[in-house]
Amino acid sequence: MLLALAAALFVVDGHADTPEFLLDLGTDLTQAGEQMVDLPKARKGGLGGEFFSIWVDPDVYGAHPARRALDLVDAVRMQVERHPRELSLATTAREVEAARKSRKLAVLMGLEGGHALEGDLRMLRTFHRLGVRYMTLTWSNTNELGDSSGDPDKPGVKHHGGLSALGREAVQEMNRLGMLVDVSHVADKTFFDALQTTRAPVIASHSGCRALTNHPRNMTDEMLRAVAKNGGVVMVNFFSAFVDEEFRKALDPLRPALEKAEAEVNERYKGDPAARTRAWSEAERRITSHIPRPKFASLIDHIEHVARVAGVDHAGLGSDFDGIFSLPEGIDSAADLPKIAAALRSRGFSRADVGKIFSGNVLRVMRAAEKVAAQARQGAVRPG
Repeated sequence: MLLALAAALFVVDGHADTPEFLLDLGTDLTQAGEQMVDLPKARKGGLGGEFFSIWVDPDVYGAHPARRALDLVDAVRMQVERHPRELSLATTAREVEAARKSRKLAVLMGLEGGHALEGDLRMLRTFHRLGVRYMTLTWSNTNELGDSSGDPDKPGVKHHGGLSALGREAVQEMNRLGMLVDVSHVADKTFFDALQTTRAPVIASHSGCRALTNHPRNMTDEMLRAVAKNGGVVMVNFFSAFVDEEFRKALDPLRPALEKAEAEVNERYKGDPAARTRAWSEAERRITSHIPRPKFASLIDHIEHVARVAGVDHAGLGSDFDGIFSLPEGIDSAADLPKIAAALRSRGFSRADVGKIFSGNVLRVMRAAEKVAAQARQGAVRPG
């Protein structure tokens, strides 16, 4: 049954941190490897398009995050150049569909965290020219664009009280460019400010539901309904701490140990990204290995909650593959995506509903953002 489902599926996933593997470890995206997303796993699981995350660790590359971001973009684009028969760079919904017809993996990119702009909107335009098609306004750190959900009480952090003036300019410029505004990670006030500012539908590229798992990274039902009213899509994160309340509670006391280990790894392997990536992964596993993985149903609960509260037209998948150290039982990589389809079908979702959740909704949002940008261009060239 799962093989038949995989053959019929077409998934566009909202978020994977695989580029660090490509850049730091020299991974080949077309070969089966240790990462959660590669071409063999994608084909087995029906993954047809992936938004690869351009994420810069501010604790490591805080001085010049734009340089690291450009290196990650280059690593992704080089994969496409090396493997034109298997991979296709996609910057529009139409290009994603073209990749599907050609039986290629559509390679998309999203910039995770506005800190990579270094406070300069010219960098936003540069990333757009290079193929980046969404930007998460903040990562876990507050930046020049707005407040994050990740550091509300962190000493020394200057907060804006939501989206900053520069953040509003950034959202408006993203609308003009046809770049999706991503509201994952942001503080609640930043979220509502962004929705008030944007003229195009937004995405939450990798978030969960706070009603089910009380984590500040997750979205309240009010936020889910606001995204629906905006016409956007909430793409559910697979991380155990975001989809299971018991896992979250067990993990919270370990955060000081994780933060200490991360600082030690960063210091010890300064200048050696490959060693740092491996050492940090080992430290995460060592510190958290005693916490049981959540049941598979916990992930399905979140997808169903988004679909019931916001509507099935506003639900999607944003796995966070290759950026998380724990997933629910039964989900280990992109190869396991058909299990989600089977579970949703067993809960009464139609084949058409599953198609919307797996790719239809995010492609609709991409088209809507492209339309807003096209209208902006037409207005710009109209004679006065």
